[in-house]
Amino acid sequence: MSQSKKNALYTALTFKCPNCGETSMFENPSIYTFTNMGKTKDYCDHCGVNLKPETGFYFGAAYVSWGLTVALWISVLVALKILDAIGLIKFGFLTHPVLFLSTGMIATAVLFPYLFRLSRSVWAHMFIKPSAKDRKVSQ
Repeated sequence: MSQSKKNALYTALTFKCPNCGETSMFENPSIYTFTNMGKTKDYCDHCGVNLKPETGFYFGAAYVSWGLTVALWISVLVALKILDAIGLIKFGFLTHPVLFLSTGMIATAVLFPYLFRLSRSVWAHMFIKPSAKDRKVSQ
């Protein structure tokens, strides 16, 4: 069993196949190249698992994307509060909303390609289960 197969979190974070963990789920493996950014392969190149089990399968990834975006905005808020606490900036949630909104929008814009792919990868890892021949049989 390969190292990536042992760790489902690692394979999800690196956009690898949920079945074998060997190859990328996406046709263009580069994250910040916007040509075919969301184009998911039909089948895994290594194990042949169907990465698009039904029409519209990845619409559910919008729920994962929403959760990741909320976590990002909370992280921005916490980071700004910490920077205020140590005296590097002056920040208050109600007194400096422009700083919070601009920092959050910049962080979202910069991380959008990664969050987009991560949401699809997490969704696939939740619902595309390893085939029976790849599961370790306990004796």
